[in-house]
Amino acid sequence: MTHRSQAVFRKGVAMGMRLRKLIGTVVMLIFIITYALFAMAIAEGRITEAPKPLQTLAYIVLGLIWIVPLMPLVRWMAKPDKP
Repeated sequence: MTHRSQAVFRKGVAMGMRLRKLIGTVVMLIFIITYALFAMAIAEGRITEAPKPLQTLAYIVLGLIWIVPLMPLVRWMAKPDKP
């Protein structure tokens, strides 16, 4: 082992931005596919019987709420590498 690789090995391997983006992208795709199936099941079930204004509100909320749990993941993915 070289001196640099020994230092990295002792401190623990820092995750680079490329690896964080790859992991984040895979997690995001899995989450969005799962959430889309969930949202479609909710929309097909109870929302179709509700009054039109409530349907509109429900579709807006279902269309935007997926952003909330993914924001910490996006921040983690965009974190710059440590020197």
